[in-house]
Amino acid sequence: MEWIKKILKGMVIGLANIIPGVSGGTMMVSMGIYDQLIYCVNHIFKEFKKSVIWLLPFAIGMIAAILLGAFGLEAAFAAIPLPTNALFIGLILGSLPIIFNNVKSDGLGGKKTAVSGLIFGLFFALVVLLKVFEAENKVEITVNFGSILIFLGLGMLASATMVIPGVSGSMMLKTLGYYEPIVTDGITGLTRALSAGDWANVLHYGSILLPFAIGIVIGIFAIAKLIEVLLRKWKGYTYAAILGMVVASPVVILMDTSIYAGVNVWLILGSVAALGVGALIALKLGKE
Repeated sequence: MEWIKKILKGMVIGLANIIPGVSGGTMMVSMGIYDQLIYCVNHIFKEFKKSVIWLLPFAIGMIAAILLGAFGLEAAFAAIPLPTNALFIGLILGSLPIIFNNVKSDGLGGKKTAVSGLIFGLFFALVVLLKVFEAENKVEITVNFGSILIFLGLGMLASATMVIPGVSGSMMLKTLGYYEPIVTDGITGLTRALSAGDWANVLHYGSILLPFAIGIVIGIFAIAKLIEVLLRKWKGYTYAAILGMVVASPVVILMDTSIYAGVNVWLILGSVAALGVGALIALKLGKE
């Protein structure tokens, strides 16, 4: 049962990572695994067996959710965007008590409270500004040596933002115009090409996704080390920054006017229900 629970947590994180505006790092916090995940990534070579055993079910859930979600979430967001987004807002809101407890664990009062409040405000504003300047363009991809280096760099950038709570790796890709070519077109295109035995397109999409995946691995190790140091030395302030980014996430999601298309009373009621379900899932899975 513990493995199933971990796989389910991994699926929630995986789904979050492919949705612009929703942060996989936020879901890690809401599931109550953030600190341990960072530790295992940073100590995977020193404590290989222990780290791999702990990480494996989450990885299985994430990979499965990303592959399935590239199809299913695309349909859900097209058909019922407001309730689908409300579900993830609920997941985010359900994580807030966990994060606030980590801010308080460093001891609030006097100067610490003022500094924590300032850090919260700065990182809240940062996430909102990323949404404000989000690009609507879609980059046209031509596979060559230069573009492969770009995919590698994008993977490193995306993985860093995937790990940081409140910052959406998918939103960063969308801001740069690479979300559709890599996530929507890339993952679905490779899956369809493999099932059809279309090896020319397998090579094409593989040339995009493989360097991107390598960049993700490199980026995760780099950012995880930095976060471990921050959590060890300035845990309260680090979680104040995380809290600012997490609280900004629902604001960023609701700023997308496309989710309100065709809204009626039933969709609003369904969205409220989805919000409650998401919060309950976060609170339930966040319990150790």
